[in-house]
Amino acid sequence: MNALLGLELVVLLGAAVLVGNVLGQRLGVAPPVVLLVVGALLGLVPAVRQTQLPPEVVLLLFLPVLLYWESLTTSSREIRSNLRGIVLLSTVLVILTAWAVAVAGHALGLPWGPAWVLGAAVAPTDATAVGALAGALPRRQVTVLRAESLVNDGTALVIYGLAVGLTVGEEHFTLPHVGALFLLAYAGGAAVGVAVAWVNMNLRRRLEDPLLGNLVMILAPFTAYMLAELIHASGVLAVVVSGLIMAQVAPTLIRADHRRQALAFWPLATFIINGALFVLVGVELQYALRQMSRLDLRDALIAVGVVSVVLVAVRFAFLFASAYLIRAIDRRPQQRLRRISNRARTVSAFAGFRGAVSLAVALSVPETLESGAPFPGRPFIVFVTSGVIVVTLVVQGLLLPAVVRWARLPRDTSVEEEEILAERTATEEAVKALPELAAGLGTTPKVAEWLRQEYEAHLAAVRARGAGSDGDPALLHNRHYTELRLALIAHKRATVVRLRDEQRIDDTVLRRLQTALDHEEVRLSGREQVD
Repeated sequence: MNALLGLELVVLLGAAVLVGNVLGQRLGVAPPVVLLVVGALLGLVPAVRQTQLPPEVVLLLFLPVLLYWESLTTSSREIRSNLRGIVLLSTVLVILTAWAVAVAGHALGLPWGPAWVLGAAVAPTDATAVGALAGALPRRQVTVLRAESLVNDGTALVIYGLAVGLTVGEEHFTLPHVGALFLLAYAGGAAVGVAVAWVNMNLRRRLEDPLLGNLVMILAPFTAYMLAELIHASGVLAVVVSGLIMAQVAPTLIRADHRRQALAFWPLATFIINGALFVLVGVELQYALRQMSRLDLRDALIAVGVVSVVLVAVRFAFLFASAYLIRAIDRRPQQRLRRISNRARTVSAFAGFRGAVSLAVALSVPETLESGAPFPGRPFIVFVTSGVIVVTLVVQGLLLPAVVRWARLPRDTSVEEEEILAERTATEEAVKALPELAAGLGTTPKVAEWLRQEYEAHLAAVRARGAGSDGDPALLHNRHYTELRLALIAHKRATVVRLRDEQRIDDTVLRRLQTALDHEEVRLSGREQVD
């Protein structure tokens, strides 16, 4: 019966992710917002209502995968360019936010220890929520928001551990002790991340089988998180550092067949996990709601509103105050180039979404103290955290598009421009190297000339695309060439299927040929995209 219940929950969760994303696309609403509503409705199902989400599922199973993929697909160059701002957002802002929420929580009746636990839970922004809801922003802003969300979890978890320890009676508060905890969290996490990346690189160099190579890739985030937690360092930072290092070395280290397999697996896996987490937040809100009396519920709803306002106010104040402080201190020309407008800063302030990490932290609060007494305010903390997540995702998520339109941010064309630059330069240098490479390989002149003409045609199309000449003969030639190739591929596929139906070839042969045709079709149609 338990196994059947687990299967039912898996099917319900998968169906909820599917329905939520379809509805979000049809209604023009960010899918996470719809997924939260679907999750809350799913919480009405009796079988789901009886199921409590273990926090370890998020912290140990979901989070490493999501953080690793975010690290692999973020821009290391933009992180280096905006490192100072990212460090300030992921440390100072988190501490200030936790303190402000703790003050508000204490004013609402929580003891100081549990108030700091609540502050630590809601202080960090969520990388998956930022990625899902802030994708329309310029690349620089998205990178800073994602990098902030990747690192600030470590700061929040140190504050959380200290607050819980003080409340339970297992920790003591002194500045040297707190400093040591932060040093261990960051230095230890970074060291573990470097070590795991080094092992990962050496294994990937030696493994030729794509399945084995990608198994190493899957194990990497879990290994980094586990080793860091074993030494009481930041598992989050270990995963992020390991991912950032691999993102730099992967283009020259990992073979094409390994990379194609990874790019087929990871986007789907992270899409499912992301959607499941948003649904589970909605389910957990239902669970927290049922744990509270009517009087407590009133107080908790007030707290949700107060804490949500505090989060937005502190983020606004910090972003504007830190910007003007940096301008007053650092007047270097390169610093002036990194400045953004107040409208753009307002957009970043609205993009401080909370998500699954906050929920996992709240659910990790122990049930009892050392004395055996219940942990003070635990249901209150869980409910307020869940409510704040919903408010930030729904309210801020719905308002963000309007704020972006108000900000009138210039269209970010840097990715397209750099892509054209890279493709043009790579093709030009390939054409220059062609005679030498052909001579070294003993290629016949006819084949070399055929390849040169093909590359020259492609180069002409790239140059025309860069110049914005939509009616250029080179682009027209390229479009006709692509359309004809796609039509021929469709004809070849139909022929191969017919041969299989006539039992002249086996299904194994069909699958092999179909794989090659699929790869060619995806390449030509431009549907293969990597964030």
